[in-house]
Amino acid sequence: MWHDVLQYRAQIGEAIGETFMMVGISLAAAILLGFPLGTLMYLTGKGQLYEHRGWSAVLNSAVNIIRSFPFLLLVVFMIPLTRLIVGTAIGTLAASVPLAIVAVAIYSRFVEQSLLEVPRGVMEAARAMGASKLAIIFKFLLVEARSGLVLGLTSSTISFISYSTVMGVVGGGGVGDFAIRYGYQRFETELMVAVIVLMIILVQGIQFAGNAISRRLDKR
Repeated sequence: MWHDVLQYRAQIGEAIGETFMMVGISLAAAILLGFPLGTLMYLTGKGQLYEHRGWSAVLNSAVNIIRSFPFLLLVVFMIPLTRLIVGTAIGTLAASVPLAIVAVAIYSRFVEQSLLEVPRGVMEAARAMGASKLAIIFKFLLVEARSGLVLGLTSSTISFISYSTVMGVVGGGGVGDFAIRYGYQRFETELMVAVIVLMIILVQGIQFAGNAISRRLDKR
């Protein structure tokens, strides 16, 4: 099996690089857009600092719609937008567009759940000390939720890797595309198994690192 890996090491390296590119773009979208979106969903929820039924309903509906879409159908549905943004619907960069949209929806929900797990007593104590709304958010709420936010980002990253392998079916490149072209279509089962083993090792490493960081940040 490892002989096959060495034989195709250049192609495997290229495929892993394409996967890292897709996951990296998705991760950036999740942090830059999903994090504030999830925070806003929490803050506009019932009984929260900026409660607003209208905004809460709109934001939650948008996230739920994106998450409920079968991923391959979402990729096809977004082809016009993908072409508008990157000029093509095929390739690694094009595949990153729908993946980034899904990433925002996935991580925003993790963020909201992490913030909901912060004890109400923390918020009440902050109000009792006369803290402003912004101070409550940045000095109390997000600080208390940071361990859960890291775990949510870790789980999201693993999901992004899984979604990125699907993009091989629609010409997105990456490890999934390599496994299909070199492993499945050429009936080289051992090569496909080797790629799966490499992905399992990668995912385990990400999960281990995320858990370690989360434990360090958890002061409870």
